[in-house]
Amino acid sequence: MEPDLNLLRLFQAVAESHNFRAAADRLGVTRSAVSQAVRKLEDGLGVALVQRSTRSVRLTEAGQRLHRQVAGPLSTLSAALDEAGGDASPRGVLKLAVTSIAEPFLGGQLVASFAQAHPGITLDVTVTDEEFDIVAAGFDAGVRLGEVIEQDMVAVPLGGPQRELAVAAPAYIAAHGTPAHPRELVRHRCIGWRRRPDVAPHRWEFVEDGRPFDVQVDPQVTTNDLSLMINAALAGGGITFGIEACFRPWLERGELVPLLQDYLPSFPGFFLYYPDRRHAPPKLRALVDHVRALRDGAALA
Repeated sequence: MEPDLNLLRLFQAVAESHNFRAAADRLGVTRSAVSQAVRKLEDGLGVALVQRSTRSVRLTEAGQRLHRQVAGPLSTLSAALDEAGGDASPRGVLKLAVTSIAEPFLGGQLVASFAQAHPGITLDVTVTDEEFDIVAAGFDAGVRLGEVIEQDMVAVPLGGPQRELAVAAPAYIAAHGTPAHPRELVRHRCIGWRRRPDVAPHRWEFVEDGRPFDVQVDPQVTTNDLSLMINAALAGGGITFGIEACFRPWLERGELVPLLQDYLPSFPGFFLYYPDRRHAPPKLRALVDHVRALRDGAALA
């Protein structure tokens, strides 16, 4: 089958939105045009690419495979055409997948200053702690801790080093005491985190005499919501654990107290990461340049 870039572009929109109407609205065409394009592509390939229902579409195995294979080349082609056209004003929708603990990004300063500097770019930010292939899922870039980013990605530091902290409210400490060593946490009420219900709570990691170790606390409260963790700790519900930057406002006001700091050294923090392509889209290059400018100016916490 001779490649038809328009059909592939329409298929990519369907694969990313899982809905014919949403794909049509995104591309400014009719729902019928999108449906017919996918059908024509399926007929040409001789395989079903989507499973249709009244409300949504789901990719078949062949559809998932095709989407993985074309997402990168289509993005590269679009970027190359923009560059050849000398587009001096980046524009378009920039889709980002950002972990819920990335305070240097979610704090808002970066987003606000970028939006002001680039009015032609729309930021579409999905806050998620799931680990997945951002290219196959239709994202331009992501923000995560460096240790979980794939080696084939380009990673740009977002702010400085971070560290995790165990924290509790003064009222909890007054009632239950302060743990002197991380292993004493098993005797305390703890508020834990896990990214989804079918995985174990996150293990709390420490370092002693240069050797890392972790403590598997048995949280009395477990959640995937950072706000609930903080609010429960503020109310004296127990000790919780997370990135220091997420606790900073309450630490500065004395509403939360840091614990076990000698066992919690800093580590490389968050990174903006994206596929290693020859031609990054101008909208993505604009964000990378903005992040670097803010970092060099020490504007990110």
